[in-house]
Amino acid sequence: MENLRLHLSRPDALLQLSVLGALTGVLAGGVIVAFRLAIESTQAGFLPGGDIEAYEGLPLWARFALPVAGGVAIGILFKLTARGRHVVGIVHVMERLAYHQGYLSLRGLLLQFAGGALAIISGQSVGREGPGVHLGAASGSLLGQRLGLPNNTLRTLVGCGTAASIAASFNTPLAGVVFALEVVMMDYSLASFMPVILSAVAATSVSVAVFGSEPVFNIPMQEINSLLELPYILLLGVVIGGFSSGFIQLTRRTADYFRERDFLLRTTLAGTIVGLCALAFPQVMGIGYDSVNAALLGELGLGVLFGVAVFKLLATSSAVALGIPGGLIGPTLIIGAMLGGFLGVIATLISPEYSSGVGFYALLGLGAMMGATLQAPLAALTAMMELTGHPGIIFPGMLAIVTASLTSSELFRTPSVFRTLLRARGLDYRNDPVMAALRRIGVASVMDRSFVRAARVIPRADIAELLASEPRWVLVDDDDHRPVALLPAVDLLRAREEDERAELDLLKIPAERRQVAGIYREADMEQARHQLVESHVEALYVERHIAPGIARIFGVLTREQVEAAYRL
Repeated sequence: MENLRLHLSRPDALLQLSVLGALTGVLAGGVIVAFRLAIESTQAGFLPGGDIEAYEGLPLWARFALPVAGGVAIGILFKLTARGRHVVGIVHVMERLAYHQGYLSLRGLLLQFAGGALAIISGQSVGREGPGVHLGAASGSLLGQRLGLPNNTLRTLVGCGTAASIAASFNTPLAGVVFALEVVMMDYSLASFMPVILSAVAATSVSVAVFGSEPVFNIPMQEINSLLELPYILLLGVVIGGFSSGFIQLTRRTADYFRERDFLLRTTLAGTIVGLCALAFPQVMGIGYDSVNAALLGELGLGVLFGVAVFKLLATSSAVALGIPGGLIGPTLIIGAMLGGFLGVIATLISPEYSSGVGFYALLGLGAMMGATLQAPLAALTAMMELTGHPGIIFPGMLAIVTASLTSSELFRTPSVFRTLLRARGLDYRNDPVMAALRRIGVASVMDRSFVRAARVIPRADIAELLASEPRWVLVDDDDHRPVALLPAVDLLRAREEDERAELDLLKIPAERRQVAGIYREADMEQARHQLVESHVEALYVERHIAPGIARIFGVLTREQVEAAYRL
């Protein structure tokens, strides 16, 4: 096992990473299947006709009371068990990757499972992909922690779990891979691609074995009829990009305003807002894919399309900003499909001979809203194709998605919703290629294991025995047996020859001494660089706790070695 850990600290351990990626996919796929079954079996038990999407069939009082009661229950659950950590979902996963090397807790996984299920069952205006990503990422993280794997591998397993969760939730393996790499990991290296792909394949296999392989939306083939529609598709992208920016800004402002309020009050208010919106348009409740399918089939009128889009936007921004533990990707698909369908009805009324139909524009709107809100055009494009099984939508979809993304990011200067929510908490999530390269390398793969430890004062007669193994470095301990300095072994050899005293003080002899600080063997090279800067030292000793209060030193790492990795 020790050899495996050491090998995985290297950036080229593709075979071992791939096996772990597939294992993560099976584990995450099983968790996602359990999550879906828990939700859908409960929904089938109380919704009219056993239809898991039939919130529209509930009486008026139930449409209001159910999300309010759900908001109260979620607030109580988190106040009793969360220990002040109320943030879950994709934003939490991104924070843990950026600031905590991908370490996710079992408590967080269980809280997300219960809270996410409660939110969706009670009809909150959220999706299941947010909880799913947290559950999948936590599955990969916990697997890596249980095996004691280095942090560079742990981060990859979090990405594997993310891809697995999206793949298993929607039967979209390619979209899962692209989402994990484009949004969460921001890493396109070969060492990331291989295990993430295998993880998505494994998770999809688990999901298909339980739920089947049908696409989420069953609609007729959609493709562009005429190139004359391209200007209108461009307009659709601009309009939806504007709505996306409005959605993100409303979410951020709501989160900022209520940040210091009691969590139970916030979730109760969120449930109340969802309940009020549901009185007018019950389609805002739950996941809402039945409404998307109706829009793609052109079965919804102009007023319903626009009304659902507006009220879904209000309900979702409130739910997400106020702390309901659900996802927002699903709701963006609904909002986009409704807006696209609305514009499709108008296009058909204006020019029926050229229009490709309401469903065509609804599908473009779906992808455009997702791409603009997440600033993830590739993930949105692959999702459009895999959710419907229609590759013909790629050509016009590229124009719609890119236009919407540019409108939101450049015209309205709005970053992705996840970065916006992170910044609202005083955090950031940047794609630094140098930092990403350093994070792919574990310190255990770079450290120099040619060293010996020595007490500060050593008898001159013992030096020959100490250097018998011809080490490159001598790590000097203080009186408390903690390393305080690193010096070249040749300097000690030279001092023995030049100094005739019976004992040598290794902190006083002429030598190129370097102050040292410790770093755990699981760390990556980015952490090593940070530790050098923060500790104001020139070298690190790499250690690992093998028992409570007992640490073993495995190697040393100099500033030159870290800088060499930095230059690579």
